[in-house]
Amino acid sequence: MAKTDVVVTGLGATTPLGGDVATTWSALLDGRSGISTLPEEWHESLPVHFAGRIAQEPSEKLPKPRLRRLDRTQQFALIAAGEAWADAGSPEVDPLRLGVVVSSGIGGILTILEQYDTFREKGWRRVSPFTVPMLMPNSPAAAISLEYTARAGSHVPVSACASSAEAIANGVDMIRAGRADIVIAGGTEAAIHPLNIASFASMRALSTRNDDPQTASRPWDKDRDGFVMGEGAGIVILESAEHAAKRGARVYAHASGVGYTNDAYDIVQPDPEGAGQSRAITQALADADLAPEDIVHVNAHATSTPAGDVGETRAIRAALGAAADRVAVTSTKSMTGHLLGGAGAVESIATILALHDGRIPPTINIQELDPEVAVDIVRDKPRDMPSGDVAAINESFGFGGHNIALVFRRA
Repeated sequence: MAKTDVVVTGLGATTPLGGDVATTWSALLDGRSGISTLPEEWHESLPVHFAGRIAQEPSEKLPKPRLRRLDRTQQFALIAAGEAWADAGSPEVDPLRLGVVVSSGIGGILTILEQYDTFREKGWRRVSPFTVPMLMPNSPAAAISLEYTARAGSHVPVSACASSAEAIANGVDMIRAGRADIVIAGGTEAAIHPLNIASFASMRALSTRNDDPQTASRPWDKDRDGFVMGEGAGIVILESAEHAAKRGARVYAHASGVGYTNDAYDIVQPDPEGAGQSRAITQALADADLAPEDIVHVNAHATSTPAGDVGETRAIRAALGAAADRVAVTSTKSMTGHLLGGAGAVESIATILALHDGRIPPTINIQELDPEVAVDIVRDKPRDMPSGDVAAINESFGFGGHNIALVFRRA
């Protein structure tokens, strides 16, 4: 039986590069960094002093009474969802046919830590009555479901840094299964806090280039020394092509294929050969009924860690074979930092816009390419994408060995 054609009809984001999709996309094409030294004094006691704060605070878009009842992850998600929904034309849809799949890798960690401090310092009576609905990992999805009266189902796959890519994959599956006509899908993360930075730094996972934060995120550079923590959210509106056509919706791209695998190798380290990652790409291509030769671009997970970046290029080459020679590979994390559970969704938006606009954003900060990198990296300036019926892949991987590959095809 033929698969239901799923398309992308709306995009929304809030990132370290901009408070919406347009400003984020412009900054990506310009090769601008969204990383800076943190303004809080607490960073001085840590080995890492910088991160990718969002460019526009939620207080500029949401009223104060509402902010007090929402964790920062929820705030980001609602802002991105609002933009995506409006971008899709605020579609009229039966609530029973509207679904939500929105994830976070860590959840309401800021609420947990802040309210525990309140409890210790002021006692239980001063703890916010909204603490539980703010800290729940499903709170962003729940907030969006309430906002748009989505009754087809609300789901929250949690797979660390692959979470929001898996949310988009689940959204595609939800429409294909006939459970929904439209799905609001993506992810959000707000985890910039001294404990979280200390935890990742203790693992030696973070860059420590405190003297030059904007060049700290440097995927595939020979001297890369770790990822840069970022925050933000990305949301896409997924829709059956039939439903989109009936209402005359603009289509950005087809969400054509999904691949899910697991390394079962280590709780943190990826398989150095990238076998699970390669299988995810192969699965996504088969699901999309495409060949490696149809792929012209990969937005890689590439976080700027010594262990992960090169293994991923091996996976790309293993999955695509000789076709890998003509595939343009980039890492937008070089500009946004790593948005953890929100990364896959924001990077899917970049992949979709690369297809839609025909321009691939660059990877910045590569001073000397690691000699083990055996794919074509887009460096320093954007590159034009080939015309015609072409496709691109977004990859996301997470602690625990989670691997997600998404294939998008030009509309």
